[in-house]
Amino acid sequence: MLDLTSDAADLTAALVDIRSESGDEKILADAVEDALSALDHLTVTRDGDAVVARTNLGRPRRVVVAGHIDTVPIADNVPSYVADGRLYGCGTSDMKAGVAVQLKLAALVSEPVHDVTYVFYDNEEVDASRNGLLRLARNHPEWLAGDFAILMEPTDGVIEGGCQGTMRVEVVATGKRSHSARSWMGENAIHGAGAILDVLRAYTPREPEVEGLRFHEGLNAVFVRGGVAGNVIPDECVVTVNYRFAPDLSLSDAEAHLREVFDGFEVRVVDASAAARPGLDDPSAAAFVDAVGEGRARAKLGWTDVSRFSELGVPAVNYGPGDPTLAHTKDEYSEIAPIREAEKRMVDWLTGDR
Repeated sequence: MLDLTSDAADLTAALVDIRSESGDEKILADAVEDALSALDHLTVTRDGDAVVARTNLGRPRRVVVAGHIDTVPIADNVPSYVADGRLYGCGTSDMKAGVAVQLKLAALVSEPVHDVTYVFYDNEEVDASRNGLLRLARNHPEWLAGDFAILMEPTDGVIEGGCQGTMRVEVVATGKRSHSARSWMGENAIHGAGAILDVLRAYTPREPEVEGLRFHEGLNAVFVRGGVAGNVIPDECVVTVNYRFAPDLSLSDAEAHLREVFDGFEVRVVDASAAARPGLDDPSAAAFVDAVGEGRARAKLGWTDVSRFSELGVPAVNYGPGDPTLAHTKDEYSEIAPIREAEKRMVDWLTGDR
């Protein structure tokens, strides 16, 4: 059982102590559903291990507050423990502190100034095809409808607008096989891949400003694959390149750019997820930045599920307690004070006191 009247940090600890590695979220999803179903001001629905709770007060605007309940595999870091003002344990930062704040909001704010949809979803930490938010968007898009969304990923309490897109491509250098004893009769594709690496070394990433936020792109080799046998000159070498691109580019723009950069080589797209524009000019987003972020926001230098909200036409930002650089580490922790501060700021915003 989850006690939604408990302190936000204690609730975070309770969430951490319920194991919920990706694909094994049922026990935690059951606990979240049970706790929310006890609140008369919410309508609770469920799809698999994703739980959605909504207010229905007839407000003119609806905001969506979302967070994933799964974690990466546990690394001897459950159960949680407290030391020096920090709560340690798997998922404390990414992102059970944010989920605890969501649950506190759902319990404390029965008359919000906006109607609110709280989304708790599964399988965020694994491949996109299993993502619970993607499944909800496919099965029940009306459950995710809103005028503005907040994804409570760890941001150290700073509002981060939009997100970068990501694309992985395979850049192929070709050659001609021969016996390594007669290498001059072939053409070494691994040697030819040096030209691909030269392009990457010389590349200058863009730093565009999008809707007032400064993004920083990146283009990097992440894998190299080549070779046939110890006595064969290889006829193919594949360099896998990851492109992190700003939200002023679409997926087609990003692909066209990579094909231009690697002109003369075969380029194969193997994975891609769209970027999301900040959308901070939306009235609800602007009010959120003023109230919760004290007028400050920065670009999200990474990909998050705000991209999925963007695809649904819902402007979205990232905001939550926890240091994102600690995510997925064995010694993951969240400072306790920022969890309580995030709760207070969000409650004040939803009640109109901020």
